[in-house]
Amino acid sequence: MKRLSKSAGSGGDIKCSADDFIVEEIQKDNVVLELGRTYSNIELGMDANPKGKFTVFVMQKNCWNTTQALKAIAKRCGRGFRSVGFAGTKDRVSVSTQLCSVFGATPEILGSLHMKDLIVNGAWASDAGISLGDLLGNRFTIVVRDPDDYDAVSSINDELEGVFPNYFGEQRFGFRDNNVSVGTSILKGDFEAAVMEFLTGTKNEHNEAAIEARERLGKERDFFEALDYFPEYLKYERSMLERLSQYPTDYTNALRKLPRQLLLMFVHSIEAQLFNAELESRVAEGDIAPRGGDNACLTDRFGFPDINKVVTAKDADGKKCFGLGSIVGFETGKLTDSETDMLEKLGLSKEQFKVKRMPELSMKGSYRVLFAPYTGFSSFIEDSAIKMQFSLPAGSYATVLLNEFVS
Repeated sequence: MKRLSKSAGSGGDIKCSADDFIVEEIQKDNVVLELGRTYSNIELGMDANPKGKFTVFVMQKNCWNTTQALKAIAKRCGRGFRSVGFAGTKDRVSVSTQLCSVFGATPEILGSLHMKDLIVNGAWASDAGISLGDLLGNRFTIVVRDPDDYDAVSSINDELEGVFPNYFGEQRFGFRDNNVSVGTSILKGDFEAAVMEFLTGTKNEHNEAAIEARERLGKERDFFEALDYFPEYLKYERSMLERLSQYPTDYTNALRKLPRQLLLMFVHSIEAQLFNAELESRVAEGDIAPRGGDNACLTDRFGFPDINKVVTAKDADGKKCFGLGSIVGFETGKLTDSETDMLEKLGLSKEQFKVKRMPELSMKGSYRVLFAPYTGFSSFIEDSAIKMQFSLPAGSYATVLLNEFVS
């Protein structure tokens, strides 16, 4: 990722511990879910109904990713993962708060849960659950250990003037860095290749048993036999293998054994790669402000981009606006040169985002802010480390902003 800042960063290390990376969710009415504080629906301006079938709750977690935490909570409540809802995912190596929901469990059950490094900071019954996107943004408190230049952060903040390149972070591409490969095969309709890459790809894999199992399956392609040696913790892989052991050529439904959110991530990763390539070209050219007929969006009442208020830059009438890039889908209009080039490298066309054999993975396309704002910035020196606090709109990555300050 090309940096917008021209100055050298502070250097140093982030995420040395979960306490060094605090994420507090900001609700749509601009209320921050502070660590260690218990909330009621009234404080958050939300409706409650004692007879409601959903329980909405504030979850505080330490070194859990959002999906794992909610799976564990759902299991304790006697429910499945499909019963839970959340507004956005939070980093695993962090201490974080977020609003969640579970269908079919009472507030009393949620309030009585005692789980290591998971706390429920308030729960109430409701007629509606929480869905992806039900948040304004996140407030971050970050500690940078062993920096080389303590003054760099302040000077870079002045240079950025409150905006940064809104790249998708590495999380979007998977820890084995093969989401794009799997997604490309899905869009091409080569579901066998998608399955085999997911099952056998070993890039960035550190567990020796997993590496051995993936490599052996790649050579032998015996799905039934693989059930005997694939590690138990690879639950997604094993669910696919169970299907393939009975129906060895049914690759489409083997993929459907994966959670829909994970399947969507494969396709989203391609959209993210296209977006990042376009953004990187803008950064290289210094093309930051939207111009003339460029698509842009106005701000909400809190100063964050409102993607639902799409205008052209010339029609913004002097109001503050943020330029938009395309999240490419089959309904996307004219592509930019970088989008066209990237699709050609992948051997894809935008029309292939309509996945006929797996229509649930089809993507029409949308927009994303190219240069996002960060607000409430502060930094100071504490115990030979740099401590920063800032807020980001939903969908923006703190690690990407930190790339500007630290790298």
